[in-house]
Amino acid sequence: MHETASDALSAFDMAALLVVASALLGWFNHHFIKLPHVIGLTVMGALAAIGLMATNAFIPGVTLDDWVTNLLAELNFTETLLQGMLSFLLFAGALHVDLDRLKVAWLPVLMLSTVGVIVSTILVGFAAWGAGLALGLPIAPIWYFVFGALISPTDPVSVLGVLREEAVPLSLQSAVAGESLFNDGVGIVVFSILLGAALTGADFSLTEGARLFALEAGGGVLVGLVFGWVGYHALASMDEYTLEVLITLAIVMGGYALCSSLHVSGPLAMAVAGLLIGNQGVTFAMSDVTRDYVLKFWELVDELLNSVLFLLIGLEMIALAPGIDDLLFGLAAIPLTLAARAISVALSTKAIPATRLSEKGAGRVLVWGGLRGGISIALVLSLPPGETRELILAATFAAVLFSVLVQRATLGRLIAKLKDDHAPAVEDTPSRAVH
Repeated sequence: MHETASDALSAFDMAALLVVASALLGWFNHHFIKLPHVIGLTVMGALAAIGLMATNAFIPGVTLDDWVTNLLAELNFTETLLQGMLSFLLFAGALHVDLDRLKVAWLPVLMLSTVGVIVSTILVGFAAWGAGLALGLPIAPIWYFVFGALISPTDPVSVLGVLREEAVPLSLQSAVAGESLFNDGVGIVVFSILLGAALTGADFSLTEGARLFALEAGGGVLVGLVFGWVGYHALASMDEYTLEVLITLAIVMGGYALCSSLHVSGPLAMAVAGLLIGNQGVTFAMSDVTRDYVLKFWELVDELLNSVLFLLIGLEMIALAPGIDDLLFGLAAIPLTLAARAISVALSTKAIPATRLSEKGAGRVLVWGGLRGGISIALVLSLPPGETRELILAATFAAVLFSVLVQRATLGRLIAKLKDDHAPAVEDTPSRAVH
């Protein structure tokens, strides 16, 4: 009887393996490859997956790729990210967003994170449908829109990482930060509604979709407000940094668990709670010592989970077994998702002529900075097995890898170039929108 990865490794063993691998590969990248940290981990994870598949193909007796596949299946990337890591990552990201500065850009943020996601979902759906017809793919039309929903949200992990590295000006920084915090929650809700229609075969109802969206999104915001308010008063009632760090952990874990049981949006709840604690809590409810410990603790959590997440994104390439149709559809997905992003950004920002986000330079940064990442991978891996899943999986990986390896790697240079060539559009103030 063969021992599988799940027989050999406990949950702690798997966590230890991922952390050790992230640390070793991060050290190797820092000293030798010298790519940006998350890009280096993604590249090495992808190369490891490709190497394992190639080794198994040329040396049939080697089954390391099966072992890694079993390990990743046991880990369950979708469950791990959406029901575990994402709550911590969103809360940690929201802690560093200045709420007063976010209020300045509240209208474009609202448009980008709601209308922008919905418009992009529709545009990607129709464009992918056209590509599928041209390639003769056996996919029901509703699944193209499911793909549109899972690929449209910008990934908060990727985007907020760029914000910490680049001196993005006030209006643009506020919009990117706010959009990245909220549009993943909106995207997950839209994805869930469309996936339900695809799985049941029922006709999609716009009215029912709107009702479910309002219930899940509104419920998530409400839970976030309640937990943020309770957490703020708990923090304000004491000056004990160890207990106050524990309270912030309780907000994240308890709030997200409650959202899951109530079937409302946990990501939106964590974004709202993080904004409240990171602004009201940090300013009025913490001493200098507590503030330092809390912020540094969440920075460490954020860095650790980022490292593991992007390594997993690379390793998950082992789930691919692409044929010609998969490769062609994947290649088509890259330009069509970029085009949909450009149109959705233009529609969302041009509708608000008073904002500087309607300027050419800012629009280009918003389009190229609309990075995809772990959320899209987690959602596509949750699809039921079959030929449709394999095609959408190939398209998702193509768009995500292009986003991480090309867009993220060149975003800093784009911003620097626009500051030189188009300064009035992108440099309205030297202030930063994150602490």
